[in-house]
Amino acid sequence: MSDSQNQDIQKIMEKVDRESAHRNLTGIQGKIIFLLCIILSLFQILNIFNVFKIDAHQTRAVHLAFILLLVYLLYPVSKKSRRDRIAIIDLILAIVSFTIMFYIIVFYKQLVMRAGITTTLDYIVGGLAILLILEAARRIIGLPMVIIAIIFILYALFGENMPNLIAHKNVTPKQLVNHLFFTTEGIFGIPVGVSSTFLFMFLLFAAFIEKTGVGKLFIDIGNAVAGWASGGPAKVAIVTSALEGMVEGSSVSNVVGSGSFTIPMMKKLGYKPEFAGAVEASASTGGQIMPPIMGAAAFLMAEFLGIKYTDVVKSAIIPAILYFVGVFMGVHFEAKKLGLKGTPRDQLPKFSYILIQEGHLLLPLIAIIYLLVSGFSLQFVALGSIIIAIVASFFRKSTRISLKDFFEALEKGARSALGVATACATAGIIVGVVTKTGLGLKLASALIVIASNLAVSIGGVIQSVRSFFYNLVGVTYSANPEMLISSLKIIFTLFMAMLTSIILGMGVPTTANYIITSTIAAPALLLLSVKPIAAHMFVFYFGIIADITPPVALAAYAGAAIAKADPFKTGVTATRLSIGAFIVPYMFVLAPQLLLLGGSFWHIILSIITSIIGMTAVSASLTGYFFKNLNSWQRVILFIAGIMLIDPGITTDIIGIVIIAAIYLNQVFLAKRVIIKKS
Repeated sequence: MSDSQNQDIQKIMEKVDRESAHRNLTGIQGKIIFLLCIILSLFQILNIFNVFKIDAHQTRAVHLAFILLLVYLLYPVSKKSRRDRIAIIDLILAIVSFTIMFYIIVFYKQLVMRAGITTTLDYIVGGLAILLILEAARRIIGLPMVIIAIIFILYALFGENMPNLIAHKNVTPKQLVNHLFFTTEGIFGIPVGVSSTFLFMFLLFAAFIEKTGVGKLFIDIGNAVAGWASGGPAKVAIVTSALEGMVEGSSVSNVVGSGSFTIPMMKKLGYKPEFAGAVEASASTGGQIMPPIMGAAAFLMAEFLGIKYTDVVKSAIIPAILYFVGVFMGVHFEAKKLGLKGTPRDQLPKFSYILIQEGHLLLPLIAIIYLLVSGFSLQFVALGSIIIAIVASFFRKSTRISLKDFFEALEKGARSALGVATACATAGIIVGVVTKTGLGLKLASALIVIASNLAVSIGGVIQSVRSFFYNLVGVTYSANPEMLISSLKIIFTLFMAMLTSIILGMGVPTTANYIITSTIAAPALLLLSVKPIAAHMFVFYFGIIADITPPVALAAYAGAAIAKADPFKTGVTATRLSIGAFIVPYMFVLAPQLLLLGGSFWHIILSIITSIIGMTAVSASLTGYFFKNLNSWQRVILFIAGIMLIDPGITTDIIGIVIIAAIYLNQVFLAKRVIIKKS
């Protein structure tokens, strides 16, 4: 890639991703940053073996000390600030942040001995820590996250003035500071705990595997597998993004990384700029739900639920398949509709040749799956995979990791953790307020009350309409209104949880979004007896899909910037292509077997097959093409049939299959009639 192309990509990243808007330091300042990143990465690796003899709370404090230090050194106070040197004020803030976090380390024994008793010095240190975390979040994440955190803090301090439904006894400033900073239920809670252990190690793994050139391998595999098919480059983008999603946690980075190659190829083939950008955005966003390495939120989910990470991965398999089937078939039908062909096979690399030349780069991914299944701790899984990645790189000279590459990977791993760790710390403030005030249960109850009122109102209307039509035809009407209202209550609660996740996802990163929604939206679903992993997976999915949901769709905006397309139109198109992400979560909540929760082997296989057929039908409906162009009524009926097949159940599956078969036969019959008339 040329220097000009790299500069263009950097400009796009800085525009849509705040983490990319960092200082570019050279000389002694650049070397200091490099050294600090190396120290942080080495600390995280050595701590796996308990070299430093510190407990979890102290580990989190050291982790956050380096994170805040680097954030203030790398990220200026505003976009207009100079990027070529560190401002004096930022240097001061960096040193103060580092020192304050080490307050936990230095005075740890005293703090433990007087647990719950906050001195004046404790109060000052804790208060400054909260302010510094919020400012760091503003710089690297954005203002929306900070505003949300401040609202929660104000709620804690002035809870008696809130509406009765969410009112609580006021928390004093000292009590709040003590809870947020000096316990493991606030800033140093589970989110930072995950960030300071295995999450950091998996980010480090991603940095090392990138150094081996695995990105090129993914693109080559995509070309070999799908480059020759109808709409080849678009399908290459989907395959490549699904593979990159295994090691790349950011949908925006994924879009820019692979989209700089695939989007121009799609435009050259004949796709509209909006569609080309949307394909890459949809596929890249779906990468965060692609096992075995999912987004950072998936690791948090395992901790929140107290289950193995492998259980989260297992539950994500079918929804991930359905997501990518939906996007892939949408692209396929669009290509058929436009008559777009693929790249000739003789111009594409052969799959066998790719495996021979670059197949060894897949060994780290294979290792991760093996180590996860074998039951090793996540930290050792990540460390073992890093070692295997380094060893595997030596199989070929072109992929070999040099000593320089080794240290650059350590640096990049630390840099990639800055945004995630800061988001986790800021989200810890929100979670701390929730646990201190009981807001989670209050909001969950309020959500259910609203859903119940809507269910009663709309349920009454449905009952009246049913009764009217039954009386009209002279049939005796007997119904169970309680069952109808109960079903509607679940649907409305899910809908509001979806809106909450999407709206929050427009302003905060996916990781922080999940942390917040898992404490304020997921509990509402749990109160309605939804299985815990289904409830958490639901808000997780919609937090991710916010990246392609207008009006603020960062992944779609990144794709639009590369494609030189209208961002809003790109977002709308991406939403259409990713319709599975909007449908499937409702289905796996209502039918948990889609998450591999119960059901026989053959029942699960049947669910997978019918769901894939269903997503194919939905994609055809939205595209307007099946085997031939679809008219309006065919699109509507085909969409309904698709939903029926996605929803597990013998009756709905049979009806769905019959409808799809009827439309297929109708299209075949009409095609034959056209041929006969022409002859």
